[in-house]
Amino acid sequence: MPSKKTRIKDIAKLAGVSIGTVDRVLHNRGEVAEETRSKVQEILKETNYSPNVMAQVLKLRKRFHLVSLLPEPTEDNSFWLKHPLGMERAVEELDPFPLTLTQVTFNILDEDDFQKKAASLFNLKPDGVLLAPIFKSESIAFCSKLHREKIPFVFVDGYIEDTDFLAYIGEDIFRSGRVAGQLIDMVTPESSDILVITIARNLQNVHHLNIRTQGFLSYFQKSGKNKGKKIDFNISDPSPENVRIEFDKIFKENPGIGSIFISGSKSYQIASHLEEKGLKFLNLIGYDLLDQNVKYLKSGTTRFLIGQRPEEQTYKAVKKLFEFLSLNKVPEKIEYLPVDIVTSENVDFFL
Repeated sequence: MPSKKTRIKDIAKLAGVSIGTVDRVLHNRGEVAEETRSKVQEILKETNYSPNVMAQVLKLRKRFHLVSLLPEPTEDNSFWLKHPLGMERAVEELDPFPLTLTQVTFNILDEDDFQKKAASLFNLKPDGVLLAPIFKSESIAFCSKLHREKIPFVFVDGYIEDTDFLAYIGEDIFRSGRVAGQLIDMVTPESSDILVITIARNLQNVHHLNIRTQGFLSYFQKSGKNKGKKIDFNISDPSPENVRIEFDKIFKENPGIGSIFISGSKSYQIASHLEEKGLKFLNLIGYDLLDQNVKYLKSGTTRFLIGQRPEEQTYKAVKKLFEFLSLNKVPEKIEYLPVDIVTSENVDFFL
């Protein structure tokens, strides 16, 4: 027969104090003598007391409204199709609680659209915001206003240190880049060159790609055995035709290239071109388990993909925001997720 759940009044009786005193200790508010606090905390620990979270939240009778501001998924960038799935799963699990979620999306290639959507978000009167800070300067301005309005916000897919964010859930971007560097170093001849490609319209403002590239290049400063050139190349026009033209140009100028690192999720654009040109001998590594990327991983054109667990990022972000708003539970500031190294042999376990 299961044991009876310990209640606050049971704790109070054991400690010889009032229910109000136990409540103040539990929620760390009000003045309590240190000796009394220690006694109550010891009994809480001995009895393995856990509060009835559902009862506490439902008692508030307040409906919390969360708003997400993430890039709009497109045919060329389906990575962002995964994020809503995590948010929707979290909201579904929190169904007994008073919670609503509104999803706002912006054009990942357009800073002006981000600013417009960010400004409109305040009309929704959010209690908390989930944000992917793709554009650094615009995100800093937006986060400053969130802070002034006392609206807590959680980052996914990257974070900006100079902001008062509640939490970040995602990869350690710099170290993820180093992992990619180590992988390429293992499969690249020591004298071959390595091409680093970033596909971004305004590279200086896309901070997560910059940090990832910095991590990648840093690996070779001390740890890497490869002694070839590291060719850092940005393609500002992401159209497939231009990507092919730019790649052919840089490859012709650097015939010693043995491996290619794509800092973002569009490695399939390079992989398809490698297959067309008969260049499958090059080692290609990229990010994210998009259907297009997985296709070339399975065919052998792409050697490695690095997964970021987008669904898990947004799932945990919603949970952290809700717990903070409803229970005043301050989450761990930064929660790094594992760096998933995916090959043709294990990819099906990730799908």
